[in-house]
Amino acid sequence: MKARIGDRLHVHGTVVGQHDRVGEIIEIRGDGGGPPYVVRFEDGHQTLVYPGPDAVVESREAAGHPVR
Repeated sequence: MKARIGDRLHVHGTVVGQHDRVGEIIEIRGDGGGPPYVVRFEDGHQTLVYPGPDAVVESREAAGHPVR
């Protein structure tokens, strides 16, 4: 998994009733765009994330957003 600052991390809910979480990657601490990532979620919460198999990186360019 590789990302750039500004990409979105989409973590799919894995339990019935658990919602997906989507956040913006604001810092990359791994080598070459790899995890861990500091992510700001839609509710404003920021945390260090080591994404698992339930997460995907969505490129800002693919979503039609300009890269900062």
